[in-house]
Amino acid sequence: MNYNIRGTTMQVADIEIEEGESVYTESGGMAWMSPNIDMKTNMKGGIMKGIGRVFAGESLFMTTYTCNSGKGLISFSSEFPGKIIPIELKEGESMIAQRDAFMCAQSSVRLEMHFRKKLGAGLFGGEGFIMQKLTGPGIAFVEIAGEITKYTLKADQMLKVDPGYIGMFEPTVDFDVTRVKGVKNIFFGGEGLFLGTVRGPGNVWLQSMPLSNLAARIRRYIPTG
Repeated sequence: MNYNIRGTTMQVADIEIEEGESVYTESGGMAWMSPNIDMKTNMKGGIMKGIGRVFAGESLFMTTYTCNSGKGLISFSSEFPGKIIPIELKEGESMIAQRDAFMCAQSSVRLEMHFRKKLGAGLFGGEGFIMQKLTGPGIAFVEIAGEITKYTLKADQMLKVDPGYIGMFEPTVDFDVTRVKGVKNIFFGGEGLFLGTVRGPGNVWLQSMPLSNLAARIRRYIPTG
């Protein structure tokens, strides 16, 4: 499989697959494709895995696209301004991403929901306590809002982050939520009651425009009458 990611704020992933190769995405996720690609929609993994995907922000049904001859081309476009990130996963290697980050992946990649282990992160994380877990082998594509900043954290190196800005991280990174200290900070700091904490070792991808923030800004201008 070969791929090319193009564009700036509304990117497109062009994926070229050989005969017999497949990629899958959530229902309605494909933008365009060549005529030698067959599509098949099913619950992929059964009802329980399908329900798990719904909680993780994806659709109950998934669609698999398979090249039936020669080389096929299939393209997926961003749902919002941001970046498409390809992830090349080895056998058993995983990545944790925010809810609804999954775009598409090779059929060998497993998509499932991931619970944040700590209660604080679950209740006060801002983006919910259910995330997505992608496990290899294979190549997966995720989309994250806004511009992306990647940090490689050393062992015990820590960043405090508004939880909505956390787009993706490696499983070796510990993620928790801590309460903001100080009465003035809580009521007048504008950051809410809690801040996320990510602790290394491992890589963390931060997004500059959480969708919840964008939606809140747009909501101000939507007539209610």
